[in-house]
Amino acid sequence: MLNLITIRTTKSAICGFTIGLIMLMTAGCGGPQLQPLGNDATILAFGDSLTSGKGVSNEHSYPSVLQQMTGINVVNGGVSGEVTSEGLARLPEYLDAYPVDLLILIEGGNDILKNMDLDQTHRNLDEMIQMAKKRGIDVVLFGIPKKSLFSDSADFYHQLADKHDLIFDDEIIASMLRTPELKSDSVHFNQQGYYQLAQRAHQLLKEHGAL
Repeated sequence: MLNLITIRTTKSAICGFTIGLIMLMTAGCGGPQLQPLGNDATILAFGDSLTSGKGVSNEHSYPSVLQQMTGINVVNGGVSGEVTSEGLARLPEYLDAYPVDLLILIEGGNDILKNMDLDQTHRNLDEMIQMAKKRGIDVVLFGIPKKSLFSDSADFYHQLADKHDLIFDDEIIASMLRTPELKSDSVHFNQQGYYQLAQRAHQLLKEHGAL
């Protein structure tokens, strides 16, 4: 009798532990999710020259390639040479002009290259993200590396992603900038590079429920 009770108790304990472990693993793997995008949705790709596609023709910019991959309208809101203060002033025009469902933000590289106050860069990007979220627009953020060959994304991108619970890629741009075969010059990509950037954006949208 004691053995039977012990076996039943042990089975219950194992079952309870297993269910608890599964629930914990599921919760840990969930992370932020994006709203599903319909065929009539609009994605705004916003940023500087990495978004505008400097170094290639417009059809090979990452927003154009992403549109081909998704079949969804992708507005190219990139301006070459722009710093975040200019982007912050410009973003409302796009949000008013288009029915934006998702914002992909890649900006801050020129602030870093020009040795600008990165605390202000952080604040500018924070305001852009808040502006979009107040309108119910999901935001996907890509980090830009600091000015050193082997650096990863600047710390403030991680801070912004954590604060706003964003879908965030902190590696691909830094990695691509260290790969000469993907670049048209020291800080811009070639056709293959922009394709890989679009491919990564597409992957993030699929992984997190937008597609």
